[in-house]
Amino acid sequence: MADLEIRERVPLAPFTTLGVGGEARWLVEGGDEATVAAACDWARTHGAPMLVLGGGSNVVISDAGVDALVLRIALRGIEVRETGRDTELIVAAGEPWDELVQMTVERSWAGFECLSGIPGLVGATPIQNVGAYGQEVAETVVAVRVLDTRDSRIRTFTSTDCRFGYRDSVFKSGEPHRYVVLAVTYRLRAGGAPTVRYADVERDLATRGIPRPSLDDVRRSIIAIRRSKSMVIDGGDPNRRSCGSFFVNPVVAAADAAGVAARAGSDRMPQWPERDGRVKLSAAWLIEHAGFHRGYAAGRAGLSSRHTLAIVAHDGATADDVVTLARRIQTDVEARFGVQLTPEPEYWETPKKFPARVS
Repeated sequence: MADLEIRERVPLAPFTTLGVGGEARWLVEGGDEATVAAACDWARTHGAPMLVLGGGSNVVISDAGVDALVLRIALRGIEVRETGRDTELIVAAGEPWDELVQMTVERSWAGFECLSGIPGLVGATPIQNVGAYGQEVAETVVAVRVLDTRDSRIRTFTSTDCRFGYRDSVFKSGEPHRYVVLAVTYRLRAGGAPTVRYADVERDLATRGIPRPSLDDVRRSIIAIRRSKSMVIDGGDPNRRSCGSFFVNPVVAAADAAGVAARAGSDRMPQWPERDGRVKLSAAWLIEHAGFHRGYAAGRAGLSSRHTLAIVAHDGATADDVVTLARRIQTDVEARFGVQLTPEPEYWETPKKFPARVS
């Protein structure tokens, strides 16, 4: 077992974008794969739960903290392979995601441009099947290298093995918390055209007078749109302490979507058909029409002044403030429309058993 530098009673709030929550009983910085495996072994040997922390942009940590070993991912490195017209990147889990996107855009490798401005680390992208503005990570993932917490062995998942779905994968819902992502292999299109599938992006490009956009043009549009919604990390933004979108857009049966529209009494309710015949609804629209407006305040937590999907922790806020508001939104949306909203961030409290949980 590799030597481990284990810190005790470490505050976790500074490692998250919400900036709330208590302490980790133990914390290890996982700067290489040997340390990650050793941390897993240590947790198993000591009968301690293990939680895996990435960029901290998709987690709400209990005010009581976690009586667990928190493994903070710090693996770095990017390997580039040219494969004909495509380019493969093998990227360590601790690489900052948006820096990777910027690099690929600068080198004219298409496939990530619409995923610009998203906070967090590479390791989280296959877990959540990160997506935005018409692109999903699933479109580019070739393989995911993981450590299995059951036996500390390293495995490789193909894209098919990952069982990607809307904001979902085998790592999230198939066998949640079992695997620690170590590296991801992506395949991008060298010299490929940018993806432009969303009206917001088309409008921004048209406003800027760009009929045939480059990858960089699309990246700039995406970041500008996200910034207008306080969906990028900006130290001067009063909405900065959030997890971004707190709820995923619900996907329901077509008949249920019709029922929601009837309850809403509106023929303008946003909805998008899915390939499987179901319908995706707008969580933001449902929240707004359940009575929660932009800037809505509930004590020390509230909604972003620019987007109703983002719950914001104001000065003095606690994790309990955030969770209480989230539950109230869920309750009122379900009462008004019969739709259950699913939180996107994971809530951390002391686990009852060993398997790792990743955020």
